[in-house]
Amino acid sequence: MKSLRKPIYATAAYNTVSLGTGRKEFHPKKPRPGIEHYIEEAGRGALAQINDTANIDEGVIANFMAPRFNRQGNLPALMPLIDAKLEYKPLVSVEGACGSGGLALTTATKSILSGMADTVLAVGVEVQNTVKAIYGADILGGAGHYASQRKSGHAYFFPSKFSDRAGAAYEKFGYDKVREAMARWYERAVLNARECPKAQEHHNSTEDLFATGMTRPNGKTFCDHINVYDCSKVSDGASAVVFASEEGLSKLGVDKKDTVELIGFGQVVADISKDPEDQTKLTTSARAAKAAMEMAGITPKDIGMLEVHDCFTIGGILSLEAIGICGSGEAFDFVREGGTAPAGAMPTNLSGGLVGYGHYTGGTGVRQAADIVMQFTGKPDGQKLVQDANKPYGLMVSMGGNDRTVVSCVFKKVR
Repeated sequence: MKSLRKPIYATAAYNTVSLGTGRKEFHPKKPRPGIEHYIEEAGRGALAQINDTANIDEGVIANFMAPRFNRQGNLPALMPLIDAKLEYKPLVSVEGACGSGGLALTTATKSILSGMADTVLAVGVEVQNTVKAIYGADILGGAGHYASQRKSGHAYFFPSKFSDRAGAAYEKFGYDKVREAMARWYERAVLNARECPKAQEHHNSTEDLFATGMTRPNGKTFCDHINVYDCSKVSDGASAVVFASEEGLSKLGVDKKDTVELIGFGQVVADISKDPEDQTKLTTSARAAKAAMEMAGITPKDIGMLEVHDCFTIGGILSLEAIGICGSGEAFDFVREGGTAPAGAMPTNLSGGLVGYGHYTGGTGVRQAADIVMQFTGKPDGQKLVQDANKPYGLMVSMGGNDRTVVSCVFKKVR
């Protein structure tokens, strides 16, 4: 197994508010910030934590569907809006559907490992409240194989794909157990989001979240096996983080105590034209997580916190099994019993995850990394991790499409 040729550090993390339905300031009929605003805010928030933008060697921006949501391509050329000192530097964009943010992290890492850069600014962004939900569902359908799957697919294409996964889990492991676990996942996502002022569900004041999550799915109004609370919301937002070598940290004037070390990653892609062989398993995520842990030289027992891609509650639960936190069929009871809570056996998605914080699609992977950086450096946006000294590792999974393009990263707290 290949290992990193030199230490890589992540620092200067920043997340914008995840704007969309649920936020008090969101109004669907009033003008809202455009994609330029979010790129500028996230980038400037990160660069305010270093000494001089001139010391950034390269930049990478992650996004999924700006050409359709915003009629804007060539996103690297928007990065100089962050700071004029970025102009004329090597700036690139990456796209891997909902896993685009994860690809930004590995792109930054590989550039530093190659020796071509010591410091890379990674930004992830999506602004998708520009169209009605039904049209947005069609745009996001591009994360699957549009030519062979979209025409015969549900109007709400991706909710339907994960509805199929939930249905398979009901059949294999029992409806009551699976449904209750999904409702508990929703409950925990909102509870965590309430502690995070930037989260989309921060203002959610529903008294009985579990009962809401237990709303019985109705295929006549939505999907057969999931309800709307099982879904991450349509979100506008951006995140940024700076990756650097040891030489890069010195250039940036950043102390190691304000960083986390990237010690392993896995980048795995499966055939987008094929359906999952087993709807109850995230096989590509499992391969990515395994590769990341093998490079890092750790096992699931060493992990102190998780950031998983819960675009739907069933996806979050199945991620626990893909990573190896639970065996097949065991994650449902683990979640029902509070295993993912901040004080649970495996603290997960402490700012709310995609269901609670929001899912600005192409930016989510960067947000996950930013949250680990902030947690491990003692500067979280909300819920604070009680660190287990014996588990100084955080693992994230950034998943694109129906478990097709996946990046997993392992970060270590710098002591």
